[in-house]
Amino acid sequence: MSETRTPLPGDPTLRDTVERIIRVDHAGEYGAQRIYAGQLSVMASGPKGDLIRHMQAQEQHHLDTFVGLIRTRRVRPTALLPLWHLAGYALGAVTAAMGDRAAMACTVAVEEAIDEHYAAQAASLGEEEAPLRATIERFRAEEQEHRDIGLEHEAEQARGYKLMSAVIKAGCKVAIAVSERM
Repeated sequence: MSETRTPLPGDPTLRDTVERIIRVDHAGEYGAQRIYAGQLSVMASGPKGDLIRHMQAQEQHHLDTFVGLIRTRRVRPTALLPLWHLAGYALGAVTAAMGDRAAMACTVAVEEAIDEHYAAQAASLGEEEAPLRATIERFRAEEQEHRDIGLEHEAEQARGYKLMSAVIKAGCKVAIAVSERM
């Protein structure tokens, strides 16, 4: 039997928590769209173009969902969207220019960071936010699918995979932390 802790002054309210979740997930899905746009700027006609477009379409659905939640729940989006606009596109274009495996390595790293992030969010939401939790869990499953696609397409064989993965994951974690608050 787990004990419920009495909230302390200054603890975030459920509303605060939900706003942070919606804000950061909107920013993340926006960034994912920009990564795929950058990759497609280099790879659109290549052998992985259709694969990237498939993942981008799923990310667009995620983004559209969070845009709707921003509106209906009246949540302020992150002030950092212009930065994520540029950074996401640049990350996608640079990794794609490095080759198909590097583009897939980028996907794997981002999706592993998002999987961890979404798992923590889903665990933090109770029954009063069951629909939001279900949405996050559904999107998490699709992000895991993207990671698996990247692994199936030789992401781990990209030159400098471990370093690239570590740098991209660290960047994702920083982006998550600042987008929740700003």
